[in-house]
Formats: sequence, structure tokens, C-alpha cells
Amino acid sequence: MFAIRQHEFGGPEELRYERVDDPVPGPGQVRIVMAAAGVHLIDTSIRSGTSGGPFPLPDLPVTPGREMAGTVDAVGDGVDPAWVGERVVAHLGAAGGGYAEMAVTGVEALHRLADGVAFTDAAAMVGTGRTTMAVLEVGALTGDDVVLVTAAAGGIGSLVVQIARRRGATVVGLAGGPAKVRAVEQLGANAAFDYTDAGWPDRVRAWAEGRPVTLGLDGVGGMIGRHVLELVGPGGRLVLFGSSSGEVVPLSAGDLFRTGVTVSAAVGARMTSRPEGFRPWAEQALAELAVGTVRPLVHPPFRLADAAGAHRAIAGRATTGKVVLVP
Repeated sequence: MFAIRQHEFGGPEELRYERVDDPVPGPGQVRIVMAAAGVHLIDTSIRSGTSGGPFPLPDLPVTPGREMAGTVDAVGDGVDPAWVGERVVAHLGAAGGGYAEMAVTGVEALHRLADGVAFTDAAAMVGTGRTTMAVLEVGALTGDDVVLVTAAAGGIGSLVVQIARRRGATVVGLAGGPAKVRAVEQLGANAAFDYTDAGWPDRVRAWAEGRPVTLGLDGVGGMIGRHVLELVGPGGRLVLFGSSSGEVVPLSAGDLFRTGVTVSAAVGARMTSRPEGFRPWAEQALAELAVGTVRPLVHPPFRLADAAGAHRAIAGRATTGKVVLVP
């Protein structure tokens, strides 16, 4: 089979499309023939060797990728052979291996896919969707909220917009550039603004007409997240789920006393220390997908051989929605 192999930490050019041996499922494992694989922002940090996020930096060489959808074609000892031929999606965890034509994983990681669910959508939901559910759980979203979400055209943000609107909340989305702003409007946001325009906080205030933001959801960090903090009213909540700008939100205990805002981080230790693990969130996200109440925004897929191009596009903020690879 072909897979992306990384032999050194560095730039996207380190992602090499190579022929490797087909993986063989061991006891308790299955083999998935890849139809779609998810690409995540943290993959770019791991590739560069700067951060593993919730995962340790891997030993090299390695095949990246932790989200895979496809069809089971082989099982190991102790696994019901009825899994062969099933359409599934799985989060491969720290082991990775998703940027490949085939991957093996424990049978306990599998989620059966409902008929009609596209593999690209499933790959977009199994990891990103579960994080979205965690973010909304921490934020305690209600239909009475005025929600301000950054990176609203990204994988998590685009799901937040849809779910928050379906629950009756008023949603203001922030995105970088006119095309992404239009995408957020098409997702159903009540309003959308371009955060690359320095005057966006004042435009949000003018649009809200004195109504305070009650829930801020920030995946950008830096000064964008700082502005969100300043827009949330007393008694409101700010939930942090990323820092795509490369910087965390600058804040202090003094800010919390002054603003009266509760600030929480939905990712990191809060997720990894959860006794029941991530699976309930993933099941919730996939159930939403199966019944059609939410549809992930998926960037036009990249070919597996062009994984480096996918990484360059993410780094250049040239993508809208979740990035996936296809064979």
C-alpha cells in the first residue's frame, strides 16, 4: 500500500508518499481500507516537532493522522468476522497511521456508519465533532444565549454555528476573509464578521444593539480571543478550544474580577482526564450526523499523495471547514 511517511521533523516537505507493507491486524484489531482521513491543525505542529498537543511527539519514522473512515477488510484474532465489509469510522488515537491507504486499530475504536453517511463527513466528525460536543458541554449552551464564535468557518466553529442555531441561540460568527464570512452566513449564523478587519469588535457591538454576548467560544487565541473576552458581558462564559494564531489568550485573574466572566478551557486536561473517555462525545457527534441535524463543512478533499499540500493550506489559512484526505 501507499502511505505518508515522515522521517524527520520539519516542513510539509517531510511528508513523503511511499510504498510500505500492508498492515496486519493483531489480536483484537481490525484493518480499515481508507476512504477518507482527517487532517488536523495539531498535525502540523506534530510534523514540525514543536508540539504534540495532547499527544506526545512520536518516534520517527511515523505515518501521521488519527481520523479514518472506510471499510473493514480484515480482522485479527478474537474479533467477530462479521466486521468485515462494515463501513466504519475510527479515531486512531496517539498511534496514528491515518494518512495511509490502510490502517489497523482496536475494534473498540470503531463506530459503524449509518447508510448514506459520506466517508468524508464521518472523518470530519469523529475527532472534530467530539471536540465540538465537549466545547458546547463546557459552555452549557442554551437557546437563550448570544454566542460569539471565532474561526466560525473552521471544523469546530462551523459545527458550533449549526448546533447553536438549531438550539435556538443567537449566533455571531467570526472568520478570516470575505469568502469565509459568506460561508458562515450560509451556515445560518445571525451575523458574521471578518476578524482580519481591525474594527470588527465595534461592528459586533453595533449589531448587538446593547445586548451582551453571553457565551464566547474561541479557537483562535491571541488578541482575537482577548477581544472576545471584552465583548462577553458580566456573568457570561468564555470557552477556549484552541489557539490557531499561535498564541493563547492573554488574560489575568484581574481580568476575571473586572469583567465578571467565567473562563474555561474545553480541551487539554479537561478532556483527557474524563473517566469515560472521548467515546460518548464521538457517539453524540456521529448521531447528529446520522440524522442530518448537522453537516460538517468539509474543504474540497486533498489526495493522500498531496498531504503536504493539505498542511500548507492549513498553515496558510487557505481552508474552510474540516480538511480531509482521500485515496
